[in-house]
Amino acid sequence: MFLDFYGLPEQPFGVTPDPAYLYASRTHSEALASLSLGIADNRGFFALIAEPGMGKTTLLYQLMEQLRETSRTVLLFQTQCNCREFIEYILHDLGVDVKGMSLVAMHGKLNEILFEELLAGKRFVLIVDEAQNLDDTVLETVRMLSNFETHNTKLLQIILAGQPQLAAKLGQPQLSQLRQRVAVLGRLVPFTAEETGLYIEHRLKVAGYCGDPIFDPASIGQIARLSQGIPRKINNLCYNSLFLAYTRRHLTVTAGIVKEAGARLEMEPLAAKPSVDADSAAPLVMSAAAASSPAPRSAPIAAPNSKKDERATSHLTYGAGGKTSPPKWPVRSAILVIILLSGTLLLAILGRSESKHALTPATFDSTSNTLGAVITADRSEVPAANYDAAPLDTGNGQVLTVVAGPQQTLKDLSLRYLGHFDSELSEKICSLNPGLKDPDHLEAGQLIRIPLPPGAMKKVNDTAEASTPSEPQTSGNLFARFTALLRERK
Repeated sequence: MFLDFYGLPEQPFGVTPDPAYLYASRTHSEALASLSLGIADNRGFFALIAEPGMGKTTLLYQLMEQLRETSRTVLLFQTQCNCREFIEYILHDLGVDVKGMSLVAMHGKLNEILFEELLAGKRFVLIVDEAQNLDDTVLETVRMLSNFETHNTKLLQIILAGQPQLAAKLGQPQLSQLRQRVAVLGRLVPFTAEETGLYIEHRLKVAGYCGDPIFDPASIGQIARLSQGIPRKINNLCYNSLFLAYTRRHLTVTAGIVKEAGARLEMEPLAAKPSVDADSAAPLVMSAAAASSPAPRSAPIAAPNSKKDERATSHLTYGAGGKTSPPKWPVRSAILVIILLSGTLLLAILGRSESKHALTPATFDSTSNTLGAVITADRSEVPAANYDAAPLDTGNGQVLTVVAGPQQTLKDLSLRYLGHFDSELSEKICSLNPGLKDPDHLEAGQLIRIPLPPGAMKKVNDTAEASTPSEPQTSGNLFARFTALLRERK
């Protein structure tokens, strides 16, 4: 256990609100002093506001320790309740059996207890932690409780402690009467870098440590930056740093160890969607399917032929750590391509059988290296043209043009062709497709350009309309046969 390794009698960076470990920072000292003096002066109503993890509960426990001899205190954590349950919680903490009691009877019993404490020479302090969760109706009940008083003293002192949402609630117009009764408003702010070091030293000292410094100055600076001065984050960083240093048998915690401990505490990498290996995708199959599907008008893409063009498309280059690698396609894969292509063609044609307007296949201009498409209301008006599905080589990668299917999104296409999708890839694709209006609602048959790493795909030529008699099973023949079948059905 690392406590023995560092000579620590007890855990200095625990998670419980132990008042012995409360560090008297500037704002913590001011808040504690203002609450203590306000209660001594019978001011009646108090509020303590702080971000999560700032030590509100620890400070409240310290306040209760100070009031132990002079006051009777009740600390409530159950703040997600209605008005009746709120009073029940108070009486239950006082040892009163509320079974069968009406709300009026419970108020009467609470008033009776308050007078008994007054006659005994003690104050009664009600502390409500996490008060930002209280409903407005319960907050109004709290205001009514503050009316328990005599002509010269308050019978009940109330402290509402919570996060900044509590201040926002108290600022509402309908709670203006409650806000006006708040006599003392305390705030807790994050530690400075200097206070962070003193806080760590204080907790080690309270835990009984008396040796050489465990945390070097650089590590304390790193903790101050990563924790943003929030005590709860400081505790977590210190605990994990000590444990990590212990596993490596280091008696001193360095900035590098703290940085690594902080990285292990990050939740965002765990929530990120795992990427799919590009080898598991089938870009060759998709390219062939794109070649046999009609496509709407789209802006042309010019192949870069100069250094200026290479710089313009430099964002298409993948890093060395990326998952994409040039796939190897054996003869069996080519056979699978033909089988899958036939099924894809059938689905695409059947999906368009009820369309009023036909879409012509894309045309490729080999002289200018541009790819475009034409939309027409009558398919016969546009002559059949070959569609070159080969990826377009650039100086920094390849550009593959694919055809969106019904109800497909940009994310679907990216996962299908590249095996991954993120915001950076989305920006790259949108920059290649200036006419793309909504990545989440692509039109069926719309041409979409996908960036690929250099050499990621072999050059594959296919035609969507024309075929030779010597190739009876090409995609062009399949397309013509399915079209004829559809016309016969009509």
